[in-house]
Amino acid sequence: MQLVVFEDEKYEQLYPLSLTRAVFELKCGMTSLIEKIRRMYPTNEICYFVRDYIVPTFKKRFPSDSVNDIRSLLDTDILIINGRCLFIDTPSDFLREEGWVGENNHVVLAKIRRETLGEFHGDNLEAFLNYIKSKTKKVHIDYKMISYPWDLINYNSEAILDDFKNMKKAGIEGLIAKETAIYGPKEHVYIAKKAEVHSFVCIDTNNGPVFIDEGAEIHPFSRIEGPCYIGKNSIILGAKIREGCSIGPVCRIGGEVEESIFHGYSNKFHDGFIGHSYIGEWVNLGALTTNSDLKNDYSTISVIIKGKPVDTGSTKLGSFIGDHTKTSIGTYMNTGAHIGALCIIVSSGEVLPKYIPSGSWFINNYATKGFGLKKMLQTAETVMARRKVQYTEEDAELLKKVYEIAKPDRDLLIKKTHYGKTL
Repeated sequence: MQLVVFEDEKYEQLYPLSLTRAVFELKCGMTSLIEKIRRMYPTNEICYFVRDYIVPTFKKRFPSDSVNDIRSLLDTDILIINGRCLFIDTPSDFLREEGWVGENNHVVLAKIRRETLGEFHGDNLEAFLNYIKSKTKKVHIDYKMISYPWDLINYNSEAILDDFKNMKKAGIEGLIAKETAIYGPKEHVYIAKKAEVHSFVCIDTNNGPVFIDEGAEIHPFSRIEGPCYIGKNSIILGAKIREGCSIGPVCRIGGEVEESIFHGYSNKFHDGFIGHSYIGEWVNLGALTTNSDLKNDYSTISVIIKGKPVDTGSTKLGSFIGDHTKTSIGTYMNTGAHIGALCIIVSSGEVLPKYIPSGSWFINNYATKGFGLKKMLQTAETVMARRKVQYTEEDAELLKKVYEIAKPDRDLLIKKTHYGKTL
């Protein structure tokens, strides 16, 4: 059976996190959405459908798989999964018979036999999904979907627990100092090979497991509360890592972090608080950068999505930050902040606006064009080289597209801030 994983039109609802990657590459728990899917269906026959502008960089990460090739689907039985599906405690045979599952007449999951596909003559995914609806019956099963960025945060603790169970790993394979305290069930700790836990570290497993992956290093005076995942080659620098965090790979984290996801290759080296947030790749948070994740009146928090505020229904929510964004020392971020990719933030001591579009230079409470896109791309290349990751022409073209997408909102923010009004 061939596996098909696709993005639908709601990828924009997951901005700024999905600006530079497919929705199913987003992380929840210890793994990404696609890793959970492939764990359930370990097959070499897989085809992805993603928006055109991310295809070149996507193919670098998935070089052996088919991408946007509709004709490759017609020679075998097919299992189709919307990439926003979150598989937690889901049986592998959840869809037992031919049919489709969906919401508002949109296909979310489907199984279709090779024989049924014989009459399909379309040339795109939309036609393919419509064909499935016309040829198979709709069935009902329960499923979870990621519709907005905060869903990843709300499900993260549960996903860590599920991933830990599925990994089937426990015990200490790396190095742990005798002065380290494991407070709670020891069977809920896994320290991988080449990981190091220094003296005077407290690992609290009373509320969930702690998984410290290969090459990670936990420095003295750190406290890590489960459920928690510390990714490969990440360093925890005397930090308070509270429950519900997924960090890395290759992150440097200090200060205090709570119920947050650091996608990878990002730094929060110094003191400051990040809570109920999702931080993209290649982000650097300057010393004392802090976000609010609770309003003073304890009301629910809204986030700007596609230019409009959306009530999240949550009273605890922090920031969503796109790739390659940098903040200065003393930056204060609002509850439910949406900060795009490629932003340069220099603090004025005031709390940032709720929404800063990609490519913005937000300097002392004013939005400007800064030194322009060329300088941003040079910085991206420099930052990636520091972690020995090659910056390619495909990376540059992707970032140029992200900058272009945000231009109308960026121009509007520049105009508003220069008239003394922020969003």
